[in-house]
Amino acid sequence: MAADASSSFKRIFLVDDHPLVREWLTNLINQQPGLHVCGEAESGREARETIIQLRPDVAVVDIALKDSSGIELIKDLKQACPEVAVLVLSMHEEPHYAERALRAGARGYVMKRETTKKVIMAINQVLAGKLCVSETVAAAMAAKFVEGKTLATNSPVEQLSDRELEVFELLGQGRTTRQIAETLHISLKTVQSYCARVKEKLNLTSATQLLLEAVRWHENSKPS
Repeated sequence: MAADASSSFKRIFLVDDHPLVREWLTNLINQQPGLHVCGEAESGREARETIIQLRPDVAVVDIALKDSSGIELIKDLKQACPEVAVLVLSMHEEPHYAERALRAGARGYVMKRETTKKVIMAINQVLAGKLCVSETVAAAMAAKFVEGKTLATNSPVEQLSDRELEVFELLGQGRTTRQIAETLHISLKTVQSYCARVKEKLNLTSATQLLLEAVRWHENSKPS
């Protein structure tokens, strides 16, 4: 389908650091009546620039990107082009990230292990101006509204800010503080400051404990 698809088509932009995922999504979406993939990006910086230029109807965004967190990209897009609806499509388990994504400005959260039918349904829901989350997340959000609960009240990690969680996750992936600084385009000193705050919030006393806890959390947060 040509890049200048008819205006009757809803334009979808893909943000994922895996080429195979982008190719799969492109083929899937372009087969749907009324939908067209207008562009793609593998990094947060590239995505932000191109989305602001193209102004698609929906941006499908992964949480884990090459140079940043999808959460930070969602926040940027909410400020720069709030009319673009963001749908998160991620391998990260919902209780850890769904609420953060919605709070940042996303209109929906879908796991990559969902069926293709569910993915297309989610895109159409956010296009219709609706929120799209699982029944589990919807129930937890309702509980939070009524009783002040969070989606993962038993997890100390929920105390972390989005940026602190991003650093914690990268530590769990085996990145050094210098690599994290390069990935997030911040100073080494800033990364060290985030690590210190994470240690304090999680009641950890050493860098070794922090690393072990980050690795454990990263492994446990993977889809089963």
